[in-house]
Amino acid sequence: MHKEKHDRRAICVHGAGGGGWEWTIWQRVFAAHGWKVQAPDLQPAPAGIAATQLDDYTAQVAAWTASQSTIPAVLIGASLGGLLALQIASRVPVAALVLVNPLPPAPLQMSIEKSAYPRIVAWGKARSLAGTRRAMPDADDAACVYAFRRWSDESGSVLNAALRGVDVTLPTCPILLLASELDDDVPLATSIALASWLNADLICLPQASHVGPLLGIAAADCAERVLQWLHEAKYNPARAVRKSL
Repeated sequence: MHKEKHDRRAICVHGAGGGGWEWTIWQRVFAAHGWKVQAPDLQPAPAGIAATQLDDYTAQVAAWTASQSTIPAVLIGASLGGLLALQIASRVPVAALVLVNPLPPAPLQMSIEKSAYPRIVAWGKARSLAGTRRAMPDADDAACVYAFRRWSDESGSVLNAALRGVDVTLPTCPILLLASELDDDVPLATSIALASWLNADLICLPQASHVGPLLGIAAADCAERVLQWLHEAKYNPARAVRKSL
């Protein structure tokens, strides 16, 4: 039994302008069920955030996941982190993939003009508590303050590349997609279409915002629902090991 719990591993990838701190509630819920959860911070390129490219982040997620190759992990990504997770899930052994309001890949991407974002998106420097509350209508005051203090600047090049569309190879592992009904960043219809394209299981979350599944009042319940999905014969690290041999 001890080994079984030790084998339950998850790697969580945060969204743009965020950090591993976004997964604190999920980490606590997963840990209570015997899971080991890692939620690293995506790091800018050595030349700085303005020089950071999407491939810099993708390489980091691939390295985190490949380091678990002896015991393939469940890979969980939110928003931009969901797109990054989807990009690498066919490259390294992954036991299962969980996507939370992911930015969609091509051909479902939300097209934008080439220069839609500046080189540095000042979500950290220009953050405000009022803006955070507007972005988190399904969170309590404590969660809003917690997030407000932690938003960080983001690379415009990363966001522009992601929103123009990224080609991905369909993963063969089980996939679950969580889609928020009140998502102002990734429309619910887009997430439903993506779930169909991926042949993924879908959980629609009524009255949830873009970041609500991680930081809202229902975050712990969302984590529990993901665990239930994983425990219903979906999570099988041995299958990922065999696939990589």
